[in-house]
Amino acid sequence: MLNERTQRLLKVLVERYIADGQPVASKTLAAVSGLELSPASIRNMLADLEAMGLIASPHTSAGRVPTQRGYRLFVDRLITIQPLAAPMVQELRHNLQPDSPQRVLQAASQVLSELTQFAGVVMTPQRPDGAFRQIEFLRLSERRVLLILVTLEGDVRNHLFNTPRDYSGSELIEAANFLNQHYAGQALAGVVDRMEQELTCLQGDISGLMTEAIRFGRESLSSDEVMVSGEGKLLCANDFGGDLQRLRELFDTFQRKTELLQLLEQSRQAPGVNLFIGDESGVVTLDDCSVVIAPYRMGGQLVGTLGVVGPTRMAYERVIPIVDITARLVSSALNFND
Repeated sequence: MLNERTQRLLKVLVERYIADGQPVASKTLAAVSGLELSPASIRNMLADLEAMGLIASPHTSAGRVPTQRGYRLFVDRLITIQPLAAPMVQELRHNLQPDSPQRVLQAASQVLSELTQFAGVVMTPQRPDGAFRQIEFLRLSERRVLLILVTLEGDVRNHLFNTPRDYSGSELIEAANFLNQHYAGQALAGVVDRMEQELTCLQGDISGLMTEAIRFGRESLSSDEVMVSGEGKLLCANDFGGDLQRLRELFDTFQRKTELLQLLEQSRQAPGVNLFIGDESGVVTLDDCSVVIAPYRMGGQLVGTLGVVGPTRMAYERVIPIVDITARLVSSALNFND
């Protein structure tokens, strides 16, 4: 347990370090903490905080920096959240217009990155039905076909694939018409079985073509996805010390997206903003990062999460409300037509 003065000292130290990025000296803390204590008294209090594992001395200098435990205590008990200014909220709302769900979520990841100068991440909602509005086939060359799939929300998904034989334009139109007439708007989970029974009414061997379309539709519409924007901004963060290997591993995590998806999924049912500092995420490549995540709703249900990934030395009092407000505005945009 920390007394009031020690809490005040830790709060000032964390805030100063976040602002300057330099170890904070006892002389500085004596001048700015408002505790009216001598540098010697400050040093004694710092020694206690260091013994508790809340701060550390990174070098031989007298300056201290917060540890992961120090950041956690700061965020849980000492932080002073700064509400977003009305013009910023209005700008956020303007950038998240209810055009289509896919575009709203893509805009959210970009806005989060721009406002925080970190990586913006969004987990798209899972559609258990995996239904589509329309399918088209376009012959690009011999045995190469482009599948164009339009979701119920109007988003367009493209899939280029090779075919075992060359299909004529009339065969592609026939296959698309059959799928659109029989299965548009229906859940794709049971379509393959029904399709096999109904293919006898079609002319020509186009079962492989149609099966590929249904397979892609199920995978594309029934699986979670992670959108990432602005990960390159982390190259400008001095907190990684120019460690190219560490940055390469971090970017590999953004590229794979598997670990990010698990982390975002983990936060889907969490109320409000969820924060992972350092190794709390369970992702080794994020040990030097903090991840701030909030869930968003669609149709009254929690369907996805969004947030930012940045260094542990981030302005939590500013980032947390940005993520929180963005999640609320995304929910509002997605439910605009409900």
